[in-house]
Amino acid sequence: MSRLRTTEVDRADRAGLERFGEYVAHGPKGHILQTVAWGELKARTGWIPVRFVVEEVGSGRLRGAVSVLLRRIPVPGRKLFLAYAPRGPVVDYEDEEALRALVDEVRRNLRARGAVALKIDPDIPAARTDVVRRLEGLGFRRVDRGLGFEGVQPRFVFRLPLDRTPDELMAAFQPKTRYNIRLAVRRGVTVRPGRDLADLRTFYRILLETARRDRFLVRAERYYRDMWELLVERGLARLFLAEHEGETLAGTIAFILGDKAWYVYGASSNTRREVMPNYLLQWTMILWAKENGCRMYDFRGVSGNLDPSDPLYGLYRFKKGFGAEFTEFIGEFDLVLRPAWYLLYTYGEPAYRRLRAALRPGPTTLPVEGGD
Repeated sequence: MSRLRTTEVDRADRAGLERFGEYVAHGPKGHILQTVAWGELKARTGWIPVRFVVEEVGSGRLRGAVSVLLRRIPVPGRKLFLAYAPRGPVVDYEDEEALRALVDEVRRNLRARGAVALKIDPDIPAARTDVVRRLEGLGFRRVDRGLGFEGVQPRFVFRLPLDRTPDELMAAFQPKTRYNIRLAVRRGVTVRPGRDLADLRTFYRILLETARRDRFLVRAERYYRDMWELLVERGLARLFLAEHEGETLAGTIAFILGDKAWYVYGASSNTRREVMPNYLLQWTMILWAKENGCRMYDFRGVSGNLDPSDPLYGLYRFKKGFGAEFTEFIGEFDLVLRPAWYLLYTYGEPAYRRLRAALRPGPTTLPVEGGD
C-alpha cells in the first residue's frame, strides 16, 4: 500500500497552485467552484481560501485535492469560523485511502484554526448510497435542506451530455424548445460574447430588472467586475448577450473547466420577450461548450418539487425542454469540529439571516455565500 501525505498549498506557492489547479480541472469530480480562481473571488467578499492536496510519497502523484473557504462567525471575543468546500473534495470517492487521508488532515487543520464545522456538497448523484455511507463513516452528517433552493448549492439540476452532434442534440429537444430557438433566429435575434466591462454593465442592468420582476436578490456590481477579472479574463467563464434590432434583451454567464460547462447566471429584459432570446442563448452556450471539448453542460438548479403548481415549475419546464437529464445530488454534509458551537450556530444562523433580510431596504445585494 502506498504512503500518502496531505499538505496545505501555500497561497504564495505559484507552482503548487498551478499543480492544484491542473488536478482540479482534470481530476475526478473536478469542479469550477474548487478552482484557485474561485477561491480568490470569494476572498474579495470576506472568505479565506485554504487548499490541500493528498499525494503519494515518492512519486508525488496527486490522489485528491480540496479548496476550503473560511468565514469568520461574528462571536465577540472568539475566533471561530465556518468552513465550506463548495462541490468538494475533488477526489475519486471510491479511493477510500485518499479520501480518508484528505479528510483526516483537513479536520485537524481546520479545528486548529477555529473552524466550527466543515460543510461539503459534492457533485455526486443521490443514487450513490455507497458514497453517503463512506462519508458518514468519516464522521460527516447529512443536512436536509428541502426540495427548493434552501441549500448553498442546488441539490437538483439538469445536465445535458454532449456526446452527440449538434443536429442530434437539437433533435432530442422538446418540439416547443426547437420551435422557440428557430423563432428567435427568424425574428432576427443574435447572440454574441461579451467583449468588455461596458457589456458587463449592460448585463448587470438587465439583471437588476430581472430581480425586480421576479423578486430575488442579486449581488453588488463590484462582484461581477471581480468575476470578469478572475474568471472571464482567464478563460474560465464567458458572458453572452442576446440582441434584437440594436437592443440587448437578455444575457447569461457560463463557467467552463476541463470537459464541463455550467450555466450560472441569467437575466432577461421585460421587453420583446415574444422573440424568445433565452432559448437562443441556451442553444448558443451549448454549442460553445461542445466546441470547447466539453462532455457535459449543466443547466444548474431547479426545484425538486415537480408539482406543476409550484412557483418554480416554470424553470423546471424550461430546462427540461432541452432534453437534459434531471439529476439529484446527495446534498449537504457537515463534519462537526466543535459540537457546542456547531449547535449554537445551527440554531442561531437562520434567525440572524431572517433578521438581516427584514432590515434590508430592498433587493439590491445578495447575502454573501460560499459558493453561489
